Amino acid sequence: MIKLQINGKQVELEGPTLLVAYLAQLGVNPRAIAVEHNGTIIERSAYEAVTLGAGDTLEIVRMVGGGAT
Repeated sequence: MIKLQINGKQVELEGPTLLVAYLAQLGVNPRAIAVEHNGTIIERSAYEAVTLGAGDTLEIVRMVGGGAT
């Protein structure tokens, strides 16, 4: 088991996990979010190359449309 912080909460995973696999597990559409991994914003094209490991910090932000007209 590894521990990491995701959106401010401690999370345990079975072991190192690909970011895209974790997003799929959550049911999150990678096109509808922005991801920061260990303080660095990750380009969507690089999601498949990112592996989450022990002690990592991940922020996942959903895109929300709308606003004042």
